[in-house]
Amino acid sequence: MTKTALQRPIGGVITALVTPFRDGALDSVGLMAHVEWQLLSGIDGLLACSLSGEGPVLDEAERARVIEICVELAEGRVPVIVATGTNDTATTIEETRQAEKLGAEAAFVTLPYYSKPTQKGIIHHFERLAESTDLPLIIHNLPSHTAVDLTPMTIARLAEIPSIVGIADGTGDVTRVGAWRPLLPERIGLYSTHDATALAFTLAGGRGSFSSAANIVPRLCHSMQMSAGCDHLAAARSIDDRLQLLFKALSRESEPAVVKHALALMKGMPADVRLPLTGVEAETDVAIQTAIASLRLDCDHRVTAPLAFRLGL
Repeated sequence: MTKTALQRPIGGVITALVTPFRDGALDSVGLMAHVEWQLLSGIDGLLACSLSGEGPVLDEAERARVIEICVELAEGRVPVIVATGTNDTATTIEETRQAEKLGAEAAFVTLPYYSKPTQKGIIHHFERLAESTDLPLIIHNLPSHTAVDLTPMTIARLAEIPSIVGIADGTGDVTRVGAWRPLLPERIGLYSTHDATALAFTLAGGRGSFSSAANIVPRLCHSMQMSAGCDHLAAARSIDDRLQLLFKALSRESEPAVVKHALALMKGMPADVRLPLTGVEAETDVAIQTAIASLRLDCDHRVTAPLAFRLGL
């Protein structure tokens, strides 16, 4: 594979996987079960070690094991993408090389956080990364977490880097699709990481979403994006309307904690998160339970596969 090529198009819904823990340690068996459920539910790709997967608190061995599990279970059926962005260029290069060695198809790279680099620094960061790996790169723009935002001029400069194949935006600002698309070559897709506006982003010209909510409702998220892609807009909007209460509940606190709490209610996955994250507040628990009830999802982890299919899990 060259620096300009993807093995296959990336689109639809890519699940930003949570990383299960049990008694403080990586729960490999739990992760395998979760990944298999996602694949059986028709999800279009797997994103490992992202913010939703608590990537910043995984050590090198844990990251490697998470990536290995995703690659092994995917068996080439869907792309496996690995979040490798840090606030340090050298560390980002190391983690991207690790993902490449372990079989990832692309790297999902956040803008450097905390240090608040200039736009010039952002450009040099990605230029250096592109020189250091053959993996296609998807840039993640999430100003609420990084304190920096991409400018149109920077986007135009980044588009000149051949191995950049996507930009994922988490602001929820759908107008960015129309503003950014003329600045980009066709090879660079635009993606949403904001579940509540993901459908609108796709309808505006995006190629899909990296979704934390897909951990909980993979079939519904997949069906929504698939319907949009087939111009079945009424069906897509109907599913989106059904999911809005869940999206609102999940937005109350940090992604890993709320998603894991929902999965604990539905499927018995441990809700453990690593400090500085903690479990959800009582009000958030009520909101999540209400959202699950509104979707008529079964909160018994012993739910059978046929029943799960009928409920759209």
